[in-house]
Amino acid sequence: MAGHSQFKNIMHRKGRQDAAKSRLFGKLAREITVSAKLGLPDPAMNPRLRAAILAARAENMPKDNIDRAIKKAVGGDAESYDEIRYEGYGPGGVAVIVEVLTANRNRTAGEVRATFTRSGGHLAETGAVSFLFDHVGLIEYDAKAASADAMLEAAIEAGAEDVVSNEGGHEIYTTQDTLRDVSKALELKFGEPRRAALVWKPQNTVTVNDEQGEKVLRLMEMLNEQDDVQNVYANFEVSDALMHRLGA
Repeated sequence: MAGHSQFKNIMHRKGRQDAAKSRLFGKLAREITVSAKLGLPDPAMNPRLRAAILAARAENMPKDNIDRAIKKAVGGDAESYDEIRYEGYGPGGVAVIVEVLTANRNRTAGEVRATFTRSGGHLAETGAVSFLFDHVGLIEYDAKAASADAMLEAAIEAGAEDVVSNEGGHEIYTTQDTLRDVSKALELKFGEPRRAALVWKPQNTVTVNDEQGEKVLRLMEMLNEQDDVQNVYANFEVSDALMHRLGA
């Protein structure tokens, strides 16, 4: 997930996530509420809720906020949200997948379409780009959780498909069906992961020049700024020089 990972690194370095904590907490709370509403309110019995809580903890979301989001679902006063996946192309022919949770499909569709258009891209039909990605499980650990060799050995033994380790941490990939079991096995060895979720992993990446890369990153940023947007994935790679300039 080169493009997605690069985007995350830039956002962290520029401190933009700290400036938008309330928006981020709102998205995390929405996912927790929807997960608890669709299944049991017990994270031990509801893998999606457990993943949502892990994501919230990774962003230092207060426990009171997490509990309140679950109680909202249990109390039956939560809004009804539709889960929708939008697909499109950004500058340089980059494929983009946008996952949303919305209470107003028409409003969200208009906002997402307008964002693509303003960025020099365009929205496409569902299925137009998802074939370029694999829908897989992803488990993330900090680099200090284990050595690369130890993580690889444990992950393969637990049934993982692939492991990518670098200074940013460990990314363990699984099939959709084995995410829960692999996550549980690794947690027994290394403790709670910082993330465990289903993601869209590009099969190949598109290298874009710095001008296009800046536009693609801006597109991803504008999409992530929308309250209804939960996740954005893309299949691009940008130069180290652009990364350094934007992250400075």
